[in-house]
Amino acid sequence: MALFDLRLQDVHSKLRTKELSALDLVEASYAQIAKTDESIKAFLTLNEEGARQAAAELDSALQAGGEQGLLFGLPAGIKDNIVTEGITTTCASQFLRNYDPIYDASVVKKLKAAQSITIGKLNMDEFAMGGSNENSSFFPTRNPWNTDFVPGGSSGGSAASVAAGQVYFALGSDTGGSIRQPAAYCGIVGLKPTYGLVSRFGLVAFASSLDQIGPLTKNVEDSAYVLQAIAGYDPGDSTSANVDIPDYVSALSGDVKGLRIGVPKEYMGQGIDPAVKEAVLAALKQFESLGATWEEVSMPHTEYAVATYYLLASSEASSNLARFDGVRYGVRAENPDNLIDLYRKSRSQGFGSEVKRRIMLGTYALSSGYYDAYYLKAQKVRTLIKQDFDNVFKDFDLIIGPTAPTTAFRIGEQVGDPLTMYLNDICTIPVSLAGVPAISVPCGFAEGLPIGLQIIGKAFDERTVLRAAHAYEQHTEHHKQRPQL
Repeated sequence: MALFDLRLQDVHSKLRTKELSALDLVEASYAQIAKTDESIKAFLTLNEEGARQAAAELDSALQAGGEQGLLFGLPAGIKDNIVTEGITTTCASQFLRNYDPIYDASVVKKLKAAQSITIGKLNMDEFAMGGSNENSSFFPTRNPWNTDFVPGGSSGGSAASVAAGQVYFALGSDTGGSIRQPAAYCGIVGLKPTYGLVSRFGLVAFASSLDQIGPLTKNVEDSAYVLQAIAGYDPGDSTSANVDIPDYVSALSGDVKGLRIGVPKEYMGQGIDPAVKEAVLAALKQFESLGATWEEVSMPHTEYAVATYYLLASSEASSNLARFDGVRYGVRAENPDNLIDLYRKSRSQGFGSEVKRRIMLGTYALSSGYYDAYYLKAQKVRTLIKQDFDNVFKDFDLIIGPTAPTTAFRIGEQVGDPLTMYLNDICTIPVSLAGVPAISVPCGFAEGLPIGLQIIGKAFDERTVLRAAHAYEQHTEHHKQRPQL
């Protein structure tokens, strides 16, 4: 068994008995990166000096009998739109290729408090805009299961790194499915928490009413531990929810007897690959055997979710990215004729094509004469989509369906067709619009590529989501399979 396939409790046991050291874990991480990242391209920046220094300090503290943090010594990768003091944060954009933050995001502070070690910053679609990691302005990340295929996006670097065994866990961000979809494509676990449960302070904003940080891990138990470490109220984030944080790990009882599951017919219909549908139905039979019940339900506004999402997310992006003007930070165009020319040249040179596309779409939707017809109408439809979830959750504890309609596609296959690319998020976008939690867990393979099962819960009921995911995982072998690298 590879070192990073061990359960967190087993790693900590080996640390306590001095069978392992934090420095051993860091060196194992960098050794695997050196072995595999030439082909996978998951990392943009490595933090080798800082990671080794942090490991040495943790080992000294352990020798002195110091208390172990929740994630003590575990090597972690951070998506490159989460700011890290002293480590370049580029959002995989040429605009920020020289940006060195002077502070840590709240989640990074919490990881440090839990005594995790930051190995480096992970590749992504530029400013988190994309579903394949092909929109990085540096290079595309590749799927560890088959490097001819995409790892998903925008957190493709995070998912690929965990799947390849380069880090113990990673943080990603999810706006319309950007944790769950790459987790499905790479055969790992990806959790999008309830909107507001995890602080967004220090996350470079794409769409502020949708963005949420969450963990990507090898198994559900590790997701519970990481969520325990990063969840909680943050006065620095105006959207942070001031709610009690329960013990997520204790929810992993393996018991799902009596749980009621709704399966939306809209998530299992046209466009869903037959192999994906078959794997999801097999997973539902597994839940039945464990004592849960399920039945088909309808969420009639699902068909409008993709259009609603891209209007709202693009509108918010056009506002959030207005700050990147070549004046305050980031890349500045040379020899502009005047201030307006500085804005135009800096943004033309700094942003990639997908970012420009979404800025233009969002600016148009917010413009005078079109605001009511597009943005306001999309907000009303978003309310209807949320009501679909509310109605189902009156009678059911969970909603289950596929994470993505297909397995991963080949690099270059869809990058020239934005509409087809956008439709890959049809199963994840409604969840983001409703702001509820969801997890993707491996549930099978098709032609050698992983399939993801999406388990959706009520707002702030991550315990039930994790409980169901863990129970399913304990009775299957899908999560134990690893790509051959």
